[in-house]
Amino acid sequence: MQDRGTVDLVVIGGGINGAGISRDAAGRGLSVILCEKDDLAEGTSSRSGKLIHGGLRYLEYFEFRLVREALIEREVLLKAAPHIVWPMRFVLPHSPEQRPAWLVRLGLFLYDHLGGREKLPPCRRINLRNHLEGQAIKDSYRLAFEYSDCWVDDARLVVLNALDAKERGATILTRTSAASARRKDGTWDIEFRGSDGTQSRARAKALVNAAGPWVEDVISGVVGVNSTRRVRLVKGSHIIVRKFWDGPHAYLLQNHDKRVIFVNPYENDLCLIGTTDIPYEGRAEDVSIDNHEIDYLLAAVNRYTKKQLTRTDVIGSFSGVRPLSDDNAANPSAVTRDYVFDCDGEPPLLSVFGGKITTYRKLAEHALQKLKPFFPAMQENWTAKAALPGGNIPNADFGAFVSDLQREFSWAPEDVTRHYARLYGSRAEKVINGASNLKGLGQHFGGTFYEAEAAYLRAHEWAQTAEDILDRRTKHGLHLSQRQRESLASYLND
Repeated sequence: MQDRGTVDLVVIGGGINGAGISRDAAGRGLSVILCEKDDLAEGTSSRSGKLIHGGLRYLEYFEFRLVREALIEREVLLKAAPHIVWPMRFVLPHSPEQRPAWLVRLGLFLYDHLGGREKLPPCRRINLRNHLEGQAIKDSYRLAFEYSDCWVDDARLVVLNALDAKERGATILTRTSAASARRKDGTWDIEFRGSDGTQSRARAKALVNAAGPWVEDVISGVVGVNSTRRVRLVKGSHIIVRKFWDGPHAYLLQNHDKRVIFVNPYENDLCLIGTTDIPYEGRAEDVSIDNHEIDYLLAAVNRYTKKQLTRTDVIGSFSGVRPLSDDNAANPSAVTRDYVFDCDGEPPLLSVFGGKITTYRKLAEHALQKLKPFFPAMQENWTAKAALPGGNIPNADFGAFVSDLQREFSWAPEDVTRHYARLYGSRAEKVINGASNLKGLGQHFGGTFYEAEAAYLRAHEWAQTAEDILDRRTKHGLHLSQRQRESLASYLND
């Protein structure tokens, strides 16, 4: 059994919280091991609504602290990763049956002012009959409100945090589970088991449980202790259809049950519709969309849009399980999206309950503050002004950056260089890897996907399977045929 020695911190869970905590800790000078039983972001963190947002509807549940924190984080992440985080305008057609106009205006006023908005434009009231945004909406809806939030490539956000953690000295173990963790002689004695059967062990001065939907399994199974805190699983599903309106804006639609449904541009010519909120009691690994959810989402959209969607329009879907901190709310939509820590014993076990992708950086900062008494020499907060890998783009001006990249690599199709810019930012040249013509990018798998990118992801971003590359590191899988997917699988197996 390989002995990995003694480190300051072992983090269990390679979702956004685990990756964020590992990055923050490594940047403070702590030695870190992150273990993830599957691929990075394979669970909840690649199945979100892909938004960096304050959560407009959370204002109705008086979650002012959470909304303010999330709104501030929008601006932080826009600057830290302008290649994978970008502004988006959301059009909210007014439906008086759900909420009166004055209440919507009040909510948007708070939304504009709670978080110290800097880069994003303010909300506005629009007449749907006189604006492009109204062309796709039924004539019976005349008034709408438009406001700003941000889009994010959620799985890439996880990978970039793990990559930064590695470059700051952390060890990232994917497809490696924590088999057991026991307190022994003042440290944690932890055994790891790889998916290939390999075993290793390490000792740690502190253990962080950021396992998301599996947080209770780690507490009771891996560690073998009890906790009074519980996680509440809520299923959220999305469907993908062809984009059916002109313009870069998204829609936020109020449904008859007072929930809101996002209808967002996705991958240029697609549209992402979600999400549902359903109590879930099965295994998190088995989560999937059901017919009722598909019908629910289609009906919510069809209530507002001239184009009436049917099941034949659905070209893809995904479901995730949100691991929320159980606050005993009767309505799943009312369960807090805030996060809670449970810090137990010495050496400490810090378990993370709840949270949302928007506030992951602040969650990580708070987690390290909780551990500060055990690491008095630990360095101070640092991530608020630090770019993520690829994010050091001058003035966070992505448009200018793309133009410069396309001039530098004028031999490449514009959609290819834009794709590299969007996913890899200032590290795009590492993907191109010295190529001076299209042939130099290697085998063409389809669309904007070439061998050079696959090689980069295998070498630098822990990608092993076709799904790692096509569905998480990139979204090429949405644009490739089954034969093209199989061609990649054959390439990876050679």
